[in-house]
Order: sequence, then C-alpha cells, then structure tokens
Amino acid sequence: MSRTLPVMKGHGTENDFVVLPDLDAVVSMSPSLVRALCDRRAGIGADGVLRVTRTALATEPDVQAQAGVAEYFMDYHNADGSIAEMCGNGLRVFGRYLHQVGLAEGGASLTVATRGGPKVLSFDGEHISAELGPATVRPERPRVTAAGLAGEFDAVALDLPNPHVVVELASVADLAALRLTEPPRVQPGLPEGQNVEFVVRTGPDRLRMRVHERGSGETRSCGTGICAVVAAVAGPWTDQANGSGTDSQPWTVEVPGGECRVWWNAAGSMVLCGPAVLVASVELSSEWLAAHR
Repeated sequence: MSRTLPVMKGHGTENDFVVLPDLDAVVSMSPSLVRALCDRRAGIGADGVLRVTRTALATEPDVQAQAGVAEYFMDYHNADGSIAEMCGNGLRVFGRYLHQVGLAEGGASLTVATRGGPKVLSFDGEHISAELGPATVRPERPRVTAAGLAGEFDAVALDLPNPHVVVELASVADLAALRLTEPPRVQPGLPEGQNVEFVVRTGPDRLRMRVHERGSGETRSCGTGICAVVAAVAGPWTDQANGSGTDSQPWTVEVPGGECRVWWNAAGSMVLCGPAVLVASVELSSEWLAAHR
C-alpha cells in the first residue's frame, strides 16, 4: 500500500465504524491494521472496520456464493482485529455508504452479503431497516456475573447470527451500576465467545440495554444485541409472545447511543430499524499505512 487510502467514519446509534472501500480486494486486512484504524488516540477510532468489497472476490466460499444476490460484501472486523459473523448497526452504515457514493441505486431496498448470509436493507430517509434473520435459542444455559452487581444471573443464549448472552435485570439502577470496563464472566462461556447484553423493561414494548461486545468491549450500541434482547424477552419461546412468533408490533430499545426499533416480519425474520450517519471522509497517509500493515 504505497498510496493514500480514502476511508469514511460513520455510526449507527453511536456504534461507530471505519468504512474502508476495497472493491478489488487488494487491501490486506491484517489484525494489526484493524487495531490501528480503531485506536481512538493513534488512529481514527472505532468499534470496528467495515471493508467494502465485491462479493465475487470474497475468499470465503459461503460469502462468494452470495454474489448472485448481493454485489457487495460487508467484511466486518472487530476493534481487536477479530472477525465477526455480522453487525446490525454496521450493516445500516454500510448501506448508507453504498447509497451515498453511488455504488447502489437509490431504490427502496438493497441486499448486502455478510458472513451471516445475505441481508436486505430498506431505506426511509434517515432511518434504515435491516432484516437480520431469525433468532435461535441455544442449548447453553449460562450464568453471568458482572462488576458492579452482586450475585449470579440466569441468562438466555441466542444466535442472531452472532452469539449473544442476555441478562434481564430488575431495575434501571442495576443497569446503571454495571461496570462494563471489565468483561462480564459467563459460565459456561460459548465456544466462539459472546456479546453480553443487560436489559431492563421500562414500559410496554420498551427496553433499555447496555452491552459488552466480543472483540470491542462496552459499546454505545449493538444492532444484533438490540434484536437479541427483544428476542430474549418477547420471542416465541417466552410468555410474552403473541403465539405466532411473528409479532409485528415494534419494540423500542434504548441504548446509550440512542434508540432503535425491532419487530418480526411475516417470515419470522427480526427487523432492526434505526439511523445510520456518515460523519467524515479521511485520507490515510501512505506512511501510516506502511507502518501498520
């Protein structure tokens, strides 16, 4: 990489990302480069990197097979350099980027390839809706301890498709007392690691959440986690379900970075709706890139 590289900074409810265009798949996405980009003091600063590349050029067969339905692949990397299956807030920012730079037509919908399968986006002004697929309850029944709270908590483990562990707390005061600078302890932990969400019911069809993300620490929001907490408290396996598992009534989930809405569509897929903002364009210098390859 001997030339400057243009990137963009964006966020979805303050879950922030570096968007790195690499249509011809020539940039080596090493963990060290990802960590450097996400460094909030010596880099741009972000919870993760969204690499934009053509689906047909993906090295993973399961992703490359999506080329027939999605021209572009969201190659998502966590801030620590690890790879994640998907990212709900990142998916909306990715779609906003494709529209803004003219890589996608200005229509009402768009399909994006991800490691979690193709995902459909719908555009409505500043808000973008993303169909993330069904939530699946896992067989594990972990218990969680967290700094700032006394005792152990029962949790629900789900895939969406990222692995999540959801803990329902009794009060907003408990949620505020959490110290998520320290990773929560999950016993047994999921083999692939987990995002851990803590949620409180604050009203009919309304929740408040904080999250510790695998590979990123506490973030201001987590899109798949927002869906996971709704699934944990109101999915078809709970006493809050309407009996069909496809409740079209939206739930509002408040996170430190804002609010999103979640519902099930007729096919049983969870839909996440919220804002996606592109903040700035940045030119990375060739010297900086060379130092972090």
